[in-house]
Amino acid sequence: MVASQFILASRSPRRVKFLREAGFVFRIEPADVPEVPGTFETASDYALRVAAAKALAAGANNPGQLTLGADTDVVLDGQILGKPVDAADAARMLALLSGRTHQVISAVVLMQGARRESALTVTEIDFVELSAQKIATYVASGESMGKAGAYGIQGAAACFVRNVRGSYTGVVGLPMAETCELLRQFGISPATPAQ
Repeated sequence: MVASQFILASRSPRRVKFLREAGFVFRIEPADVPEVPGTFETASDYALRVAAAKALAAGANNPGQLTLGADTDVVLDGQILGKPVDAADAARMLALLSGRTHQVISAVVLMQGARRESALTVTEIDFVELSAQKIATYVASGESMGKAGAYGIQGAAACFVRNVRGSYTGVVGLPMAETCELLRQFGISPATPAQ
């Protein structure tokens, strides 16, 4: 059995799936950190700060081990749309995104000791117009909850997306091309070849 190559500071099943399918071997150690944007903080700075905080928190429990933290945020007109607090909040976010172009910012930070490397992707998403009924049906499915911007592009909300310009995997939660390159910089390659 191959030893863990790094620690993933996330409980996201989507990140776990991407990394496992790519052939990496890792240990999962979720890091709960405050996810509140600063008053004058840009969305990119916020995503990088939260990803770094997650990696740092996991690293504090595992000195000297390589840790990976990630954060994905939906941004509309400079405003971060986080995870909805309830169904009404989810419906509000989807109504804001309806017929508009928004950005999904995904940050990845790898840390080991004093060394820190990071990557950031910004992907543009064009949404179709969403009727109140379509929004209500989607929110009722429960898929909105726990997802930035109240939608998951890999699920039923794929029907809402007209165009994706950038990293699809970044929108799902982990920009894989950038993540694989960062891991390579730390001497980490897949333990098993990608299928």
